[in-house]
Amino acid sequence: MKITAAVVRQPGHHFALESCELQAPGPGEVLLELEAAGICHTDLAASTQVWPVPLPAVLGHEGVGIVRAVGEGVEAFAPGDRVLPGFGSCGQCRNCHGNQPGYCQNGASFQVHGRRLDGSTPLYLNSEPITGHFFAQSSFATHCVASTRNMVRLDPDLPPALMAPLACGVQTGMGAVLLALDVREGQAIAVTGVGTVGLAAIMAARIAGCRRIVAADINPERLALARELGATDTVDTRETPLRRSLLKLGGMDAVVDTTAVPAVIREALEGTAQRGTVLCVGVSRPGVELHLDLAGLTLAGRSVRGSIEGDADPRSFVPRMIEYYRQGLLPLEKIVTEYPFERIDEAVRDTVEGRVVKPVLKMPAQISP
Repeated sequence: MKITAAVVRQPGHHFALESCELQAPGPGEVLLELEAAGICHTDLAASTQVWPVPLPAVLGHEGVGIVRAVGEGVEAFAPGDRVLPGFGSCGQCRNCHGNQPGYCQNGASFQVHGRRLDGSTPLYLNSEPITGHFFAQSSFATHCVASTRNMVRLDPDLPPALMAPLACGVQTGMGAVLLALDVREGQAIAVTGVGTVGLAAIMAARIAGCRRIVAADINPERLALARELGATDTVDTRETPLRRSLLKLGGMDAVVDTTAVPAVIREALEGTAQRGTVLCVGVSRPGVELHLDLAGLTLAGRSVRGSIEGDADPRSFVPRMIEYYRQGLLPLEKIVTEYPFERIDEAVRDTVEGRVVKPVLKMPAQISP
């Protein structure tokens, strides 16, 4: 079928709306008519080739849509269902069987190469195959073929534009605090970088009952929003060194770093209390190295580790986040800004320049390139 998709042909921030051909869903897949799709920094890392996704490509991995057709073997979903697809995983490896699909041993097929496990793609441009199964969906389009592996059904009353970020950005921040770090009531936590992931981490820390929640950033407006969403303290790192600020507050039990900047990570680690942990969730260019004071790491019992998607299994964690939203504990409307699909370049520009936190594209029923 003919669809309209935002195609990245060259490294950069330009997404061109073009007519593409989309194949029918295969086994374990569904055809989605997209209603909304969040723009994530991972999409921008891919478009600029920090994340080496083959171009030309249709990106997008925070889609929400209506099932229009199902492939062979799909029984859990039916035409008319509103769903959130989630990221790609094989469902066959040790980590998938251990309810850790974010660490799927075949995850690069979906999240980097943007293809199915067999190397095929459901998307064609001018009759040539292109990257069209990014995170097992490629949702910067009017329609996509998505895997049902990590798909979650959404109730009809849930706003698609607010649910879209649950697929990655919000899930990563919330999962970092509630799953990967498993913070406890009364602990102290800091978040370095308060974009979507960082603000989600702050909201999660408030839900967990942390006694001190520190937001660190260089954007005063973001720091003000962080306070509104639950931060007890803020640090403008242009004015005050991070390490000094964290130690002055007593040292942190945990830090969620979203910046992927080695100097920030090192300062954050040195600002933790004994046996403190820094969790790195930001996307960095391959080859970036982190240099640490090994003595300080060992003698204080500190640790630093990475996390994909906050260690979340979307099938169980997305419903949990939705319940927080329904309880008023996850005010997603405070971070989401909606854009019509055809204004995707504007949405990307506003993101890069820090004017919005989480841009979400709204898809029309019909659109021509």
